[in-house]
Amino acid sequence: MATFLYKLGRLAFRRRHFVALIWVALLTLAGVGAASAPPAGTTSFSIPGTEAQKAFDLLEQRFPGQSADGATARVVFKAPSGEKMTDAGNKATVEKTVDELADGSEVASVADPYTGKAVSKDGTIAYASVRYDVSGMELEESTKHALEDAAEQARDAGLTVEVGGDALQAVPETGATEIIGIAVAAVVLVITFGSLVAAGLPLLTALIGVGIGVSSITALASVLELGSTTSILAMMIGLAVGIDYALFIVSRYRAELAEGREREDAAGRAVGTAGSAVVFAGLTVVIALVGLAVVNIPMLTKMGIAAAGTVAIAVLIALTMIPALLGYAGRRVKPAGAKGGLLGRRRRNGKDGAGKAAAEKAGAEKETGPAKANLGTRWASFVVRRPLAVLLLGVIGLGAAAIPASDLELGLPDDGSQPTSTTQRRAYDLLSEGFGPGFNGPLMVVVDAKGSDAPKDAFTQVSDEIKGLDGVVAVTPPAPSKSGDTATISVIPDSKPSSVQTEDLVHAIRDAGGDIKADTGAETLVTGSTAMNIDVSEKLNDALLPYLVLVVGLAFLLLIVVFRSILVPLKAALGFLLSVMAALGAVVAVFQWGWLSGLMGVEETGPVMSMMPIFMVGVVFGLAMDYEVFLVTRMREAYVHGEKPHQAVVTGFKHGARVVTAAAVIMMAVFAGFIGSSEAMVKMIGFGLAIAVFFDAFVVRMAIVPAVLALLGKKAWWLPKWLDRALPNVDVEGEGLRTADERGSGPDEDRELVRT
Repeated sequence: MATFLYKLGRLAFRRRHFVALIWVALLTLAGVGAASAPPAGTTSFSIPGTEAQKAFDLLEQRFPGQSADGATARVVFKAPSGEKMTDAGNKATVEKTVDELADGSEVASVADPYTGKAVSKDGTIAYASVRYDVSGMELEESTKHALEDAAEQARDAGLTVEVGGDALQAVPETGATEIIGIAVAAVVLVITFGSLVAAGLPLLTALIGVGIGVSSITALASVLELGSTTSILAMMIGLAVGIDYALFIVSRYRAELAEGREREDAAGRAVGTAGSAVVFAGLTVVIALVGLAVVNIPMLTKMGIAAAGTVAIAVLIALTMIPALLGYAGRRVKPAGAKGGLLGRRRRNGKDGAGKAAAEKAGAEKETGPAKANLGTRWASFVVRRPLAVLLLGVIGLGAAAIPASDLELGLPDDGSQPTSTTQRRAYDLLSEGFGPGFNGPLMVVVDAKGSDAPKDAFTQVSDEIKGLDGVVAVTPPAPSKSGDTATISVIPDSKPSSVQTEDLVHAIRDAGGDIKADTGAETLVTGSTAMNIDVSEKLNDALLPYLVLVVGLAFLLLIVVFRSILVPLKAALGFLLSVMAALGAVVAVFQWGWLSGLMGVEETGPVMSMMPIFMVGVVFGLAMDYEVFLVTRMREAYVHGEKPHQAVVTGFKHGARVVTAAAVIMMAVFAGFIGSSEAMVKMIGFGLAIAVFFDAFVVRMAIVPAVLALLGKKAWWLPKWLDRALPNVDVEGEGLRTADERGSGPDEDRELVRT
C-alpha cells in the first residue's frame, strides 16, 4: 500500500492543476445540486420490528385520511387569577381562537375545549387540539405564523396562552460557537507548524471536503428523507477528521523535508507513510459509522452512512489534494524544525543530496550541541521508566470518571426537556398542572379485532381491562373505524412520559393484551410517541452488544493487519472501552445530574438520549483508532527498522506526540463548537465526543498505551508465524520505500518508476 500511495502522492504533486480542478468541480457540482434541490420533507422516524411501529402502520391502513403522521399542536389557555375558563368572556376568546385556527389551509381538524371536555376540573386551564395534514417540518411558515398570531391575540385578551406539540418545530441551529471551534483549530495549526501557509492547508482541504459532503446530503435530503441533524453530524465529524488527516500528512511532509528529500519525493513519502495510516484510520471510522445499520433504525442508519461518506471524502482529499497544494506552496512550507536554513535545502543529487543534508545537520549539531529533547520524548522516557504507576493512575482516573455512568437513564426528549423559556415547555407545564403529568404523554391503544367474532365486545373488554391497571388516570371510550374491525383507545397515565412508571404501564397493557387475544382473538397494540420512545430505547439497548462485537471485531482484525500483532489491537480495544465509559460518565454528570450544566448551556436536565450510548460507541471507537494508528505506527516503524521496544516507544512519541496532541485539541475544539446548538441531541453529542477525545487522546493513547507497550516489551509485537504468513503485507510503515533506497534508487529512478 505504501508504494501505491507513494506513487499517488507524487502524481498529485506533479499534476496539481488537474487534481485541484477535479475537487473544485466536485464542490461546484455538489453546491449546485444543493441549491437546486427541493426542500427536505418529512423525516420518517420508523422503528421496524417494534409493536409501536406495527400499531402506527395499522392506524394508517384502517383509519385513512386521518394524517397519522401529521403535525399536532396544543394551544393551552389559563384563566387570570380568580377567574375560570368557563366564564363568558374567556369562553368567547377561546372560541374565537378556535375559529381562527380552523381557517388554516393545512389544518385537518381543531377540537373545541368545551365540546371535547378539555377543561381542567378546577376550571382554570383548557386546551384546544390542532391537527395538520402535513408534518411539522413540512408546515408552511404562514401556517406557523397563523398559530402564533392566534395565541398572541388570546394573550392580548388577558389569558395566559402557550403552544405545545411539534407544529412549531424549528430547524436546529449550531450557533456561533461552531465558528469559534474552527478558529481554535486554526490557532493550533499555526502554533504547530509555525507557518500560516502550512496551517491553512488542512483547514482549506477540510472545508472543501465538508462542503462536498454536506452539499451532497442537502441535495439528496428530499429524496432520501434526510433530517437536518444528519448534515450537522456529518459536518461535525467531517471537519474533525478532515483537519486531522491533512495535519498528519503535512507534518510527515515537513519531517521528510528535514531529512533532505526533494519536495516531490517528500510529498510522495508523506502520502505513502502517513497516508497509509490515514487510510486505515478512516476505514475504522467508516466501519463504526456504517455499522450503525445493525440497529435497524432507518434514521440512525442514514446518519451513519452520511457521516461515513463525509469521512471517506476527507480521506481522499488528504491523499490527493494535500500533495497538490504542497506543490503550489513550494518553499513556503518549510522542513520541521527549520526556519529556512540548513534543513530547508532541497535534495538535488539523489542519495548525495540526502547525505549532504544529513552531514550539514550533523555539523550544525556539533557546533551548537545536540538538539534538546522535545516534550513528547521527555514524557515517553518518563512513562517507560514508570510504566506500572502511569498505567494504574490512568486506569483509576478513567474508572472514577465512569462512575456516573452506573446511574445512566435513557429516554428520548419531549417538550418536558425543553428550556423553560420556550412556549412548548410552558405549555407542557400548564397541562401537567391542570390535567396531571401523564396527560403530556397519552398512550394510544389500537385494538385489531379483524380476527374476532365479536369486535365490539373485544373493544369493551380491552377498555375495562386497562381501567383496572395501576397507574391509569383515565381511559377514553373505544373509537371504532368505519369498517368496525379496529378501534383506538386513549389512555392517560398518572406519571410523566419519560418515567419508569409509564414504561411499566406500557408493558402491563401489552401483557394484558396477550390474555385478551386468547379470549377474543383481538390483538391489542400500544403506540403513540411515549410508547415509540420506550420501544426505541429498548431496541437500542438490545442492539448495543451485537453492535459493539461487530464493530470492535472488524476493527480488531483490521488492526492485526496494520500492526501485525495480537496484543496491540487488543490493548487498543480495551483502552477504547475505558474512554467511552468515562465519556458516558461525564455525559450523565452534566446532562442528567446537572454538574456544570450552566457552563454547557444545559437549561434542563433529564434522561440521556437513548441513541447516545450506541452512537458514542461507534464514533468514539473510530476516532480512538485514529490516534492509535497514527501514534503506534510510528512506534512500529521504529521497531521494524531495528530499534529496541522501549526506544521505539520513545521514538514514536518524538515524531508523533506533538502532532497527535495538536490533532486531539483540534478535534475537541470542533466538537465543542457544536455544544452551542439549539438541538439537544447535537449539543449532547458535541460534548460527549469532545470529552471522549480528551480521555482517549491524552489519557489512553498518551499514557496507558506507552505504559502497556513498555511493560510488554517485545511481546507487544508478537504474531504467530502461521498468521504472519497468512496476513497480507500492507506496509503501513513504508518499509518498501526504504528498501528501494537501500537498493540505490535515487529520485530520478523513483520518478521513472512512478511513470511506469
